[in-house]
Amino acid sequence: QVQVVESGGGSVQAGGSLRVSCVASGYTYSGRCMGWFRQAPGKEREAVAAIYDSPETTFYADPVKGRFTVSEDSSKNTVYLQMNSLRPEDTAMYYCAWGDWTSCAAVAANRVSNWGNRGQGTQVTVSS
Repeated sequence: QVQVVESGGGSVQAGGSLRVSCVASGYTYSGRCMGWFRQAPGKEREAVAAIYDSPETTFYADPVKGRFTVSEDSSKNTVYLQMNSLRPEDTAMYYCAWGDWTSCAAVAANRVSNWGNRGQGTQVTVSS
Protein backbone atom coordinates (compact mmCIF):
# COMPACT_ATOMS: atom_id res chain seq x y z
CA GLN A 1 0.00 0.00 0.00
CA VAL A 2 1.32 3.41 -0.96
CA GLN A 3 2.11 5.71 1.94
CA VAL A 4 3.14 9.35 1.82
CA VAL A 5 4.70 11.68 4.38
CA GLU A 6 4.76 15.45 3.99
CA SER A 7 7.22 17.89 5.49
CA GLY A 8 8.55 21.41 5.11
CA GLY A 9 5.66 23.68 5.92
CA GLY A 10 6.01 26.78 8.04
CA SER A 11 5.17 30.44 8.38
CA VAL A 12 6.16 33.16 5.97
CA GLN A 13 5.17 36.70 5.11
CA ALA A 14 3.24 37.48 1.97
CA GLY A 15 5.50 37.47 -1.06
CA GLY A 16 7.81 34.89 0.49
CA SER A 17 8.59 31.32 -0.53
CA LEU A 18 8.40 27.85 0.97
CA ARG A 19 9.08 24.36 -0.29
CA VAL A 20 7.18 21.34 0.95
CA SER A 21 8.19 17.75 0.30
CA CYS A 22 6.40 14.44 0.04
CA VAL A 23 8.14 11.09 0.36
CA ALA A 24 6.26 8.10 -1.02
CA SER A 25 6.77 4.45 -0.26
CA GLY A 26 5.12 1.14 -0.99
CA TYR A 27 4.87 1.18 -4.76
CA THR A 28 7.08 0.00 -7.59
CA TYR A 29 4.89 0.64 -10.59
CA SER A 30 5.05 3.48 -13.04
CA GLY A 31 2.02 5.31 -14.34
CA ARG A 32 1.12 7.11 -11.16
CA CYS A 33 0.26 10.64 -10.18
CA MET A 34 1.56 12.38 -7.08
CA GLY A 35 -0.16 15.57 -6.10
CA TRP A 36 -0.96 18.20 -3.58
CA PHE A 37 -4.22 19.55 -2.34
CA ARG A 38 -4.91 21.93 0.53
CA GLN A 39 -7.62 22.62 3.03
CA ALA A 40 -8.15 25.68 5.17
CA PRO A 41 -10.38 25.65 8.26
CA GLY A 42 -14.03 25.77 7.28
CA LYS A 43 -13.29 25.39 3.59
CA GLU A 44 -13.42 22.52 1.14
CA ARG A 45 -10.36 20.76 -0.18
CA GLU A 46 -8.73 22.61 -3.03
CA ALA A 47 -6.54 21.17 -5.75
CA VAL A 48 -3.05 22.64 -5.95
CA ALA A 49 -0.63 20.78 -8.24
CA ALA A 50 0.33 17.32 -9.40
CA ILE A 51 2.92 15.46 -11.42
CA TYR A 52 2.52 12.32 -13.52
CA ASP A 53 5.59 10.16 -13.77
CA SER A 54 5.69 8.73 -17.29
CA PRO A 55 5.74 10.74 -19.39
CA GLU A 56 6.52 13.42 -16.85
CA THR A 57 3.69 15.90 -16.92
CA THR A 58 2.76 18.64 -14.47
CA PHE A 59 -0.67 19.97 -13.63
CA TYR A 60 -1.66 23.14 -11.79
CA ALA A 61 -4.86 24.54 -10.42
CA ASP A 62 -5.66 28.08 -11.54
CA PRO A 63 -5.00 29.84 -8.20
CA VAL A 64 -1.36 28.73 -8.13
CA LYS A 65 -0.35 28.86 -11.79
CA GLY A 66 2.80 30.87 -12.30
CA ARG A 67 3.62 30.85 -8.58
CA PHE A 68 3.97 27.20 -7.60
CA THR A 69 6.15 24.53 -9.19
CA VAL A 70 5.80 20.78 -8.66
CA SER A 71 8.74 18.50 -9.32
CA GLU A 72 10.03 15.10 -8.36
CA ASP A 73 13.21 13.23 -7.63
CA SER A 74 12.36 9.67 -8.59
CA SER A 75 15.59 8.35 -7.10
CA LYS A 76 14.34 9.52 -3.71
CA ASN A 77 10.63 8.82 -4.31
CA THR A 78 10.09 12.44 -3.37
CA VAL A 79 7.82 15.09 -4.81
CA TYR A 80 8.39 18.76 -4.09
CA LEU A 81 6.11 21.78 -4.19
CA GLN A 82 8.00 25.05 -4.51
CA MET A 83 5.72 27.90 -3.53
CA ASN A 84 6.71 31.44 -4.49
CA SER A 85 4.92 34.77 -4.20
CA LEU A 86 2.84 33.35 -1.38
CA ARG A 87 -0.39 35.09 -0.43
CA PRO A 88 -2.45 34.99 2.77
CA GLU A 89 -5.10 33.00 0.89
CA ASP A 90 -2.53 30.22 0.41
CA THR A 91 -2.72 29.54 4.16
CA ALA A 92 -3.90 25.96 4.63
CA MET A 93 -2.91 22.45 5.56
CA TYR A 94 -1.18 20.97 2.55
CA TYR A 95 -1.64 17.29 1.84
CA CYS A 96 0.17 14.97 -0.51
CA ALA A 97 -1.54 11.97 -2.08
CA TRP A 98 -1.08 9.47 -4.89
CA GLY A 99 -3.42 8.64 -7.70
CA ASP A 100 -3.63 7.93 -11.39
CA TRP A 101 -3.89 9.98 -14.56
CA THR A 102 -7.46 11.01 -13.74
CA SER A 103 -6.27 12.39 -10.41
CA CYS A 104 -3.74 14.58 -12.18
CA ALA A 105 -6.18 15.71 -14.86
CA ALA A 106 -8.66 16.73 -12.17
CA VAL A 107 -6.11 19.13 -10.68
CA ALA A 108 -5.91 21.05 -13.95
CA ALA A 109 -9.70 21.30 -13.81
CA ASN A 110 -9.48 22.69 -10.26
CA ARG A 111 -10.99 19.53 -8.78
CA VAL A 112 -9.87 17.09 -6.10
CA SER A 113 -10.80 13.63 -7.36
CA ASN A 114 -9.79 10.00 -7.15
CA TRP A 115 -6.88 10.29 -4.76
CA GLY A 116 -5.56 7.44 -2.66
CA ASN A 117 -4.33 7.73 0.89
CA ARG A 118 -3.04 11.13 1.88
CA GLY A 119 -0.40 11.99 4.45
CA GLN A 120 -0.86 13.79 7.74
CA GLY A 121 -0.36 17.15 6.08
CA THR A 122 1.98 20.06 6.65
CA GLN A 123 0.79 23.52 7.68
CA VAL A 124 1.57 26.56 5.56
CA THR A 125 0.76 29.95 7.05
CA VAL A 126 1.17 33.19 5.13
CA SER A 127 0.82 36.46 7.00
CA SER A 128 0.01 39.79 5.41
